[in-house]
Amino acid sequence: MPKIRTILFLLLLGGLVWFLYGDDYKQTGLSGVWGEIKDDIQHIKESDAVQQMQLGLENLLHYVTDKEEVPPTPDIEAPDLHQPTEQTFSVHNIEIHDQKSTVEEDLNHAKRHSMNDYGIDWYTYHEHYHHFVMVAYDKNDQVVGLFTNQDLISSTVDITLETDKRTVREQFGDPLQAIQKGLVKYRIDDNDDQDTYVIDNNYITFFYDVHQDNQVAAIQIIAKELEDDKTDYFASPSKQLTEGLEYQLFDLTNAARVKFGKTVLEWYEPARLTAQHHSEDMAENNYFGHTNLAGLSPFDRLKEDDISFQMAGENLATGQASSIYAHQGLMNSAGHRENILKDEFRLMTVGVAFQDNGQPFYTENYLTK
Repeated sequence: MPKIRTILFLLLLGGLVWFLYGDDYKQTGLSGVWGEIKDDIQHIKESDAVQQMQLGLENLLHYVTDKEEVPPTPDIEAPDLHQPTEQTFSVHNIEIHDQKSTVEEDLNHAKRHSMNDYGIDWYTYHEHYHHFVMVAYDKNDQVVGLFTNQDLISSTVDITLETDKRTVREQFGDPLQAIQKGLVKYRIDDNDDQDTYVIDNNYITFFYDVHQDNQVAAIQIIAKELEDDKTDYFASPSKQLTEGLEYQLFDLTNAARVKFGKTVLEWYEPARLTAQHHSEDMAENNYFGHTNLAGLSPFDRLKEDDISFQMAGENLATGQASSIYAHQGLMNSAGHRENILKDEFRLMTVGVAFQDNGQPFYTENYLTK
């Protein structure tokens, strides 16, 4: 019986080969058929579907066999938040126009400062990415910008991180549709994932989490004088801005991971050029996609740069003027959010490049070695 099954299998296999390559055999003989089979196998191996399947199997194997010990999450006491006294909103008890000395008396020195799209620096304060806040200061060391994506919001109108979009709009009405920059009006409410209002002479943006019933996910407060000083939608490209957007995305990602109970990622410098080159390629050749014009996938590009990995993922964004808008947009996209919050990732790097008009292209690479 086994012999009969073997014979039947070989007959079926021979019939399939003849069906697929019979015409080639008639035209070029056995050597031609063999060449066609090898070409077809190579094309199948190089296809995106097969590479994704291979990566999925590698990820599954890593998930099953990974014995790496994850550092325990530090037990950090939550800050005592107070209602603001001069403004409608405060973040980590900081209000617009507070002095830097007062901020750092409470929060100590910033963990990092890097240039943002307003031409000044975001100063990041946190404890292992818990109680994460970004603060911008003007030349007089007064607070002119605030951001958090954690539970650090206080207000005189009972709006917190858990407030939903409907309640925000009931409180403040219809959001702004555009901001005037010179003779141009720039739309700021294209996708309904955030609302911007002028409150206390500040531009306050509420970012919503579409995966959590449109609850407030983050808040950005920009003093009107800072926004008015920014004459164009996109900032002028520079090395300082490139590095600033890259490190800000890294910090924002870790702040989001801590918020959702995930481990903190480490910055992985060896893969930074891979991410930067892909952003540069997209910006220079005016396309947007994970597979480049040479047909290389994210995993191909990492391997080509001798970056070894057991797991890898890639997030892309473009069109957002700031790291904050780019990050919040990625968090509202299911596949990108999955990479940001994936338990098994350990490393991250970011590469940013600009088109001539200042439009940034963002590439995030996630890895586990």
